[in-house]
Amino acid sequence: MTHASSGAALAAVGLELGYRDVPLLRDVSFALHAGDVLAVLGHNGSGKTTLVKTLLGVLPPLSGALRWAAGRPPPIAYLGQLTEFDRRFPIRVRDLAAMGAWRGLGWRRTIDAGHRRLIAQALERTGVAAIADRPLHELSSGQLQRALFARTIVQDAQVILLDEPFAAVDQSTEAELLTLIDGWAADGRAVVLVLHDLSAALEHARRALLLGGGVARFGDPPQVLTSENLVGQGYLSAPQLRWLAGAVGAGARADA
Repeated sequence: MTHASSGAALAAVGLELGYRDVPLLRDVSFALHAGDVLAVLGHNGSGKTTLVKTLLGVLPPLSGALRWAAGRPPPIAYLGQLTEFDRRFPIRVRDLAAMGAWRGLGWRRTIDAGHRRLIAQALERTGVAAIADRPLHELSSGQLQRALFARTIVQDAQVILLDEPFAAVDQSTEAELLTLIDGWAADGRAVVLVLHDLSAALEHARRALLLGGGVARFGDPPQVLTSENLVGQGYLSAPQLRWLAGAVGAGARADA
């Protein structure tokens, strides 16, 4: 295991995570630097949600430490799972995006010209400018996720936490949103990306954190997301791994 290093935007050192003094994960150590995309993977019940709550300050660790570069948690742009969102709320797409500016509005809570430009740019970058006046209940899951990404852009945070943002979108939408995430990393933002897509983790993440069986493995994605680790930590079963290997091999033969 590669342990957390100094000089990181965030260093998790020997975290023990759980509820009511009952540990779910032990010795969770990782580092997140500016410009990093950290992919967090694990089977259902492996502790991903517990880790997210800990990073957001909702759930304190049972032991260990979270060390932020500024000595305290910075503003974090958080995009939760779609199941946490009620699309019946009577607002438009542009209103949802504008919510991202709330923290920086000051005591007057007034959207100024600078905020309006940022909101317009966010709507354009996420491909929802044409439906900016549409109410949320009329959106598809993919359109709603794009709108939520627009809100994340408007938050303009240096640390971004995305909890399974591709769960309800098609592959083309996922590819476009991954391009946005790549852009955030290129701008020097630190991104924590909770996901299930192994290929996306291998292609777009600089670091990976694999949870499962009470164990957390951290390091470069090719070193962490090995067949042995994926099966050993319950992310894949042995039959699933054999099927996946066969499918990849068949695809390679077809391309030859």
